[in-house]
Amino acid sequence: MKRPITGYTQDEEGHWVALLSCGHPQHVRHDPPMVSRPWVVGEEGRQAHLGSMLDCVRCERFELPEHFQAYRSTPVFTQDTVPGGLRKDHTTRAGTWGKIHVLEGQLRYRVDEWKVDTVVTQAAPGIVVPEVLHNVEPLGAVRFFVEFYGAPEGE
Repeated sequence: MKRPITGYTQDEEGHWVALLSCGHPQHVRHDPPMVSRPWVVGEEGRQAHLGSMLDCVRCERFELPEHFQAYRSTPVFTQDTVPGGLRKDHTTRAGTWGKIHVLEGQLRYRVDEWKVDTVVTQAAPGIVVPEVLHNVEPLGAVRFFVEFYGAPEGE
């Protein structure tokens, strides 16, 4: 999934790392002949590439950024109280991840764009990727809530 570069940092070895809008870091090395990114070497080049899109394989693997923190939860929903908006395709905003926690029963979780159709259970929570259309469907009696995650304050 393509994500814009929002900033940069360096790793412990001094290699440049792009910070993506989803919260994931991605190395942007200039290592000819394997990778040619001469723009990453200078401040002017890095600044010129802010907003450039990079593929984020971690989003495609539904990996919640490790340093993100939970900041809010929905009420507990049942098969009878699931809001209609959750049953239809919807997204979270940029930088907002979700984790679907099933307390009892099962919930179908679909991400049609990525051909994902899975069952969320107490043992296997569902991860919601920012800005990606998804929907849920109760599979019989169910109790669940969604916990939202974002970057720590100051990031």
